Amino acid sequence: MTWLLAAVALAQASLASAQTASIPLSARVSNLDTLVREAMARNPDAIAAWQRWQALTKAPLQLRTLPDPQVQLQEFTVGSPRPSAGYETSDFYYTGFGASQEIPGPGKLRLQGEIGEQDAEVARHQYDAAQREAAEKVRENYFELFYLTKTISLLEDRRSDLAEVAKAAEARYRVGQGQLQDVLKAQLLATQMLNEVEHHHREMQQRQADLKSALGRDPDSADIPIGDVKPTRLELTDAQLARTVTDHATGLMMDRAVEQRGEDALGLARKGYIPDFTVGYMYQKTGPGRRDYYALTLGAKIPLYFWRKQAPAVEQAALALSAARSQTRAHELDAAASAEDQLIAIHAADRVLAIYRDGLLPQAESSLQAAQAAYWAAKVDFQTLIAAFADLRNLNEEYFRELADHEIAVAKLEQIVGDLK
Repeated sequence: MTWLLAAVALAQASLASAQTASIPLSARVSNLDTLVREAMARNPDAIAAWQRWQALTKAPLQLRTLPDPQVQLQEFTVGSPRPSAGYETSDFYYTGFGASQEIPGPGKLRLQGEIGEQDAEVARHQYDAAQREAAEKVRENYFELFYLTKTISLLEDRRSDLAEVAKAAEARYRVGQGQLQDVLKAQLLATQMLNEVEHHHREMQQRQADLKSALGRDPDSADIPIGDVKPTRLELTDAQLARTVTDHATGLMMDRAVEQRGEDALGLARKGYIPDFTVGYMYQKTGPGRRDYYALTLGAKIPLYFWRKQAPAVEQAALALSAARSQTRAHELDAAASAEDQLIAIHAADRVLAIYRDGLLPQAESSLQAAQAAYWAAKVDFQTLIAAFADLRNLNEEYFRELADHEIAVAKLEQIVGDLK
């Protein structure tokens, strides 16, 4: 009866685990929180996004700065290309020193700087999105590893129980109270479970590799231990979710920055009709006994071909802005729908977990105990006992699958709207 006591103990342990009360999101396993923080700091994609953001923050000051001035040196010789030829003999000889500065039309530098700021703002939101994606990858792989760990434990325990059942069936067969088919069936099921365990171990190795990649760790580094997982209690209404998506979805914030950039670009294109100016000053040293020259120059770039340059540029910027606004609206609807899908999945999983916890698992445990007692009293056949074993094992696996999916849905929702703590 050793196998019977072990089976009952396993069923009770599984039920106790399933009946663990939900905890607030702030009480998540600290190990997972540590891994998430590590991923946000060390994930290669997140680091690259941060570096791009920091690089673009250096652009606005450059874009607001005047173009570099030009310094000029002129020498006008007479009668020979030799330097200083005609210095003492010609009234036309001179050596000139001057400088000129290009001055963009009013408001152009300011708008260029604002465009640069919006480019940096887009990059900042891309960095936030990369961090959230890294955190979601860590959580998803962690929860999948949790499910695989629990499933392997269940399979190992059930395989051990089936080995005991096979021994008992063989003992009954030897005394004429059972069938050889029962012994073979129990052995077959135990072998099938061993095959499932091996498949799960292979998937665990793949998930460990994905988790290490998200953390920025080497593939040959030590495997990451997986702790227990509790169902997250998430109290969020549809109205609260809609506001959260509007205010915190990185995709939307990125789109709004692109939209603002489009508005600044349109303003800059319209200012293309305003001329840019050039201011220059020249000092010319003449020959001995002659007065020096001083020259002040003012120039302007006239948008003479405006119907081929400025007008199409304004149309292009206007169309780009319109596209950015449409893209913002499309992403707003998409983000709201995705967030709503995850929230529906979370609430549905809450109800399913309660059904498993309060109904299916206790019923499966009672069914197994009844089948065990009836089998030893020769009131049910071996297939009924095996079916009861399979039902309890499958229900426990389904419970942990539902729990992992529940937490993955929470992780995906956090990727959309940010930290829900």
